[in-house]
Amino acid sequence: MSTSSPRPLLGCIADDFTGATDLANMLVRGGMRTVQSIGIPAEGDLASLDADAIVIALKSRTLPAVEAVEQSLEALAWLQARSCEQIFFKYCSTFDSTERGNIGQVSEALLQALGSDFTLACPAFPENGRTIFRGHLFVQDQLLNECGMQNHPLTPMADANLVRVLQAQTPLKVGLLRYDAVAQGAAAVRARIEQLRAEGVSMAIADAVSDADLYTLGEACAGLPLLTGGSGLALGLPGNFRAAGKLRDIDAAEQAAVAGGEVVLAGSASIATNGQVAAWLEAGRPALRIDPLALADGQPVVEQALAFAQAAGQTVLIYATSSPDEVKAVQAKLGVERAGAMVEEALGQIAKGLYNAGTRRFVVAGGETSGAVVQALGVSLLKIGAQIDPGVPATVSSGATPIALALKSGNFGGRDFFSKALSQLAGGRQ
Repeated sequence: MSTSSPRPLLGCIADDFTGATDLANMLVRGGMRTVQSIGIPAEGDLASLDADAIVIALKSRTLPAVEAVEQSLEALAWLQARSCEQIFFKYCSTFDSTERGNIGQVSEALLQALGSDFTLACPAFPENGRTIFRGHLFVQDQLLNECGMQNHPLTPMADANLVRVLQAQTPLKVGLLRYDAVAQGAAAVRARIEQLRAEGVSMAIADAVSDADLYTLGEACAGLPLLTGGSGLALGLPGNFRAAGKLRDIDAAEQAAVAGGEVVLAGSASIATNGQVAAWLEAGRPALRIDPLALADGQPVVEQALAFAQAAGQTVLIYATSSPDEVKAVQAKLGVERAGAMVEEALGQIAKGLYNAGTRRFVVAGGETSGAVVQALGVSLLKIGAQIDPGVPATVSSGATPIALALKSGNFGGRDFFSKALSQLAGGRQ
């Protein structure tokens, strides 16, 4: 019989906000009471919350590696102080990073801080078309570097060979846990891990082409102090705790609807978000595009957006989503970091202005944009609700005035995601 755990079982560190909700969604689906914290929780924030898993959402994906490591170690120390049994470092299912980091550097630092000598790295998420074979990451039927991710404005992925990508970020030896072992089950995976350890490998990219493979990897790695990967790798973790009698069943009730106005804010330039913006426009729904060059010129873009939303009399989309060529043109004029930071800050200010005017339901597209929005809104804790699309749950902030949020990674969600998310955050009302 399952019993209540007196402490969190699983401590998670996510390198962006949408990735954190993606992971939390996966753990809730697996039966773990899960709380997401925006940044490292303040003392007492989680005292009254009953959680089997805690997900700390950082905004570290595109920080300099030194800063990303520092923040991740601070999060680890907080989780260790709560005696979490296992640590999970979550990054994007498209392995978003550059030669400068941050996945390898953060994984290395966490591994050493935990006193461990081995971890897996597996961003596979088959439900969303991300699979790994012979160490190469595929998005649907295309290699990572041919799927559009090569044009990402902040973390362009020019190589699908994850062993090579990860090895460029750490002096630790990186190896490959090939599909041959995964297909034979958990015992074969454990045996292969011991072989890799004997060869001096500290991090291994793990092949996975189906959910069954992720369950196998999760079961095989129940005893590892640290796991790293996308949310898919977490599929098998709740079952490990349940088998040990440490996990209780939870009710899968829908969360209560949050009253108030609603808005869609999109900052991602991904192919999926471009399609979602196009679907909104094709439906004839009101939308306003943010121009980064106008922001740089000092034009009152935020004020114009707030006036547009107020005058529309219905739900609006405010977006900075652009084609890869348009993004490159803006970056050429403003610089990569300045262009992204200006748009994020503007969308955060717009979110805050809309909140002050009564908006309480926010659909946000893009990891960096989501981080800017939740920070602008002062959100510190999120309760994870039902899934909207794979990898994207509905969430509600804690506190006296709850805010409903759907925080979407740029690459996630179907073409009709915006309308689906708005309906779910409103309790199913159209």
